[in-house]
Amino acid sequence: MSNTPNPTPRSRKMLAAGLLSLALGTSALTVLPFTGQAQTTPDTAITLPRQAGPVGFADLAARVAPAVVRVTVTGQAPAAAVAEIPPELRGTPLEPFFRRFQEQQRPGARPEARPGQRPGQPPQGPQGRARMGQGSGFIIDAAGFIVTNNHVVGDAASVRVELADGRELPARVVGRDQQTDLALLKVEAGSPLPTLVWGDSDATRVGDWVVAMGNPFGLGGSVTAGIVSARGRQIGAGPYDDFIQTDAPINPGNSGGPLFNGNGEVVGINTAIYAPGGGNVGIGFAVPSRLARNVIRDLQSDGVVARGWLGVAMQPIDAELASALGLPNQRGALVAGVEPNSPAARAGLRPGDVVVGVQGREIGTPRELAIAVAELEPESRATFALLRDGERTEQAVTIGLREQPQQQAEAQSGGESEAERPGTLGLRLAPAQRALPNSKAPSQEGGQGVRVAGVDAGSVAATRGVRPGDIILRAGGREVRSPRDVMEAVAAARREGRPAIALQLSRDSGNAFVALPLAGQG
Repeated sequence: MSNTPNPTPRSRKMLAAGLLSLALGTSALTVLPFTGQAQTTPDTAITLPRQAGPVGFADLAARVAPAVVRVTVTGQAPAAAVAEIPPELRGTPLEPFFRRFQEQQRPGARPEARPGQRPGQPPQGPQGRARMGQGSGFIIDAAGFIVTNNHVVGDAASVRVELADGRELPARVVGRDQQTDLALLKVEAGSPLPTLVWGDSDATRVGDWVVAMGNPFGLGGSVTAGIVSARGRQIGAGPYDDFIQTDAPINPGNSGGPLFNGNGEVVGINTAIYAPGGGNVGIGFAVPSRLARNVIRDLQSDGVVARGWLGVAMQPIDAELASALGLPNQRGALVAGVEPNSPAARAGLRPGDVVVGVQGREIGTPRELAIAVAELEPESRATFALLRDGERTEQAVTIGLREQPQQQAEAQSGGESEAERPGTLGLRLAPAQRALPNSKAPSQEGGQGVRVAGVDAGSVAATRGVRPGDIILRAGGREVRSPRDVMEAVAAARREGRPAIALQLSRDSGNAFVALPLAGQG
């Protein structure tokens, strides 16, 4: 029998009153000024500590505003450049501003917005009459160097900058970087200009307050505030996506403007918005300062961006692959292939290595490795932390200079031959009678590798995406040159009790590892 007393009529009334207070949005809790510990009132009500929120950003805005500018470009407008007014703006005080913004052909007039839309990007289409576009920027050097977005200036015929003091000056495009959507301008002001300083975007945390400043819809000097909603966002804008997501209102015209931390330091460059209706819905994206300052430094130096190059194909590690490779966890970037004569090849990196660190910086994903390598100076030496055959090791690499990727050679089909089956994985294998599909693979000579002649429908191999025509380069950590090598590797993995075996495959799209489960296979 329970020892809990039955509620009395009085206690039922008190409980009902408490639930009613919550339903009405009130609270029975008394919140007192924070003194470091929870306190109680004389009537023993529970109290909670209160954390201080922002008291305002007026001082910060006044301090940084002189270095924020309006960027105006002149170019060719599409024949149909004026988009329809979004339904949610019709009949509101914002409709005239939006209409004027569109009629003046400012950047950002897209008939259909989509995730990752860049506020201030001119629409694509047939060329028509001359147009004007506007975005934002900020002064990073007193000599007149101004940061903005690449999509703001584009291939504009002329660029002008309006300073906070009202002066309007012609600007020269020093350099542009499409892969990070950044550009650097230069104006001649005749005297030193007020500047902003870079902050540490890596130190920002989700939930931190941030402030955006720019010219949304041509409304110069607008200040909005919000928090960091997320970090490391990928929106498909480029190979080095690492955006800060914020709910600070960002709209067309804000592109290229600064995102500040609470100290007034630039931690991001406002670049893109998610705008299903054409305006802000609380999802904006900014290029982090850690990435931007390196790009801007290179542009200021000689107008081009020099990125480091390693020369490897990478892939993420899932739980199955980690088990098959004997890895302690899923963190790191798995080297799926090494380009011949690349910095990685010269340093001795090989397929199956897992990169877990670069110059003391932890690497958890292929994207993190790509960004870390790109930020290294070409011809510099860097130390890479690797997991190889279950052991942690370090390898020094002389970083190369990244160039435009070359076209891979098309693979030519070879003739069929008698196939062998490794156990019951559903694979039919044959000797490789031709060069490997991936022209960058280091093992195209002498027929190295084993060709997948067929894959049984519904088999383990089929469910893991193995296809006829794939070339198996490695199985269970060993190079293979014949179907027998693959069969022996599978048998060895079973004898060792491994739940899966890792195969390195080569196909037209490149090299990759795949884990084939062995559990239950005879």
